Order: sequence, then structure tokens, then C-alpha cells
Amino acid sequence: MLIIPAIDLKDGKVVRLYHGDYSNQTTYSEFPEQIAQNFEKMGAKHLHVVDLDGAKEGKTTNIEIIKKIKATTQLQIQVGGGVRTPEVLALYLEKLGINRVILGTAALEHPDFLKTALKKYGAEKIVVGVDIKKGYVSTSGWLKTSDVPYLIFLKKLEKMGVGYVVITDISRDGTLTGPNFSLYEEIAQKTSLKFVVSGGVKDREDIIQARQKDYYAIIVGKAYYEGKINLEEVLRNVE
Repeated sequence: MLIIPAIDLKDGKVVRLYHGDYSNQTTYSEFPEQIAQNFEKMGAKHLHVVDLDGAKEGKTTNIEIIKKIKATTQLQIQVGGGVRTPEVLALYLEKLGINRVILGTAALEHPDFLKTALKKYGAEKIVVGVDIKKGYVSTSGWLKTSDVPYLIFLKKLEKMGVGYVVITDISRDGTLTGPNFSLYEEIAQKTSLKFVVSGGVKDREDIIQARQKDYYAIIVGKAYYEGKINLEEVLRNVE
């Protein structure tokens, strides 16, 4: 199982939101590239980057910072937030050499865009972010909730050829209350998708539980920034 540290970018800074609320944030650093470099020194091989401004506005707001992170580390980087056009997708994958791009809003609202992206770049490069609020798929940086039940959407993605998804339970995100394991177990039983556990991870035991269930990956965010997890130790002994 992959353990993937996260950097959420807002106004050029490393932040974490509570329940996805843009007005309820904690700022952890004004130097995102240094945080990424520290992750690499701890033994991380992968990095999850979310452009929160991009997710909200549909633009590549923090792209210069993402360029710096790519240029100053050897991390395998997956980026999400505001990727809604073929041009932005090509910018990340072809020009910047980002390893994987996460489509969220675009995957739900423009399925043809997702199909074309999968055909052009393959399922190893295109990941779908499925953000869940009260059982339904959320979009636009979690500011909107669709009328699409998450399991129906996941099965649709599966049929389209999607291989990897990042599943976030918004009600757990930034809360340090533990992942919604019942949600992930249902997804594991009813789909063949390789999914990344995201939202609520609070300690080492959560990571061990996800590994025991043989999930594909887990994202560590606030628990690291709040000192709840020794990232270097779990990367060495649990991953």
C-alpha cells in the first residue's frame, strides 16, 4: 500500500481545510516546495497536490509552485484541482511531466472529456477524484453537491476504463476522526477500482488498518501537520 503525503495549496501556501470549508482553514507553511523536499527526505516516493484555488475557480492558480515542487524533488506527483480542459491536462502531463492528474468536476460534468483523456494518456495517468457528501458526488472544490449517488458514479467510471480513484468523505476531511472504513469496504466489495483512502486519517493505526485491508493507497495530510503521525516511521515500517 502506498502512503502518500499531501500538500493542499491555497494562495500559494500549504493549508488544510475543515470539512472542505474555504473559510475554515489552517495555514502550515508559506514554502510548499520545502515541505515537499522534507517529505522526500523522510522517504516518501509519492506526493498528492491539490490546487484548492484551482478547484474553486477552474484555473491553474498555483501552477508555478507545482512547477517548483516538480523541479526540486524526484517525487511521483499527482495533481488535482481545476483540471477541466484538454489544454490544462496537456500542460501538466506533457509540459510539466506530472505523473498523474486527477479529474474531479470535469469527470462528472463532462464524461466525454474523461473518455478522451483516458484514450490519449491511459488509465495510469488519469485518476478520478470522487468527493462524497452525504452519499452524493460533490464538485467545484466541494462547493456544489450533485444528485449522483457515489456508487452509481463509481460503477460508471469502472465501465469507462478508469483504474484509479481518490475517494474522499468530505465529512471526515480535516477532522482527525479516522477514515470512513465502512464506505471504503463497500467500494472494495462492489467495484474493482484501485482507490486511495482520503479524509480523516488520524494516526498510525488508521494506516495499518488500510494496509491490512489491502487498499491501494492512503493519503496523509492533517495528521502529519498536527504531529499525530511520524511520517518517516510509517513510511519505513508500514508502507
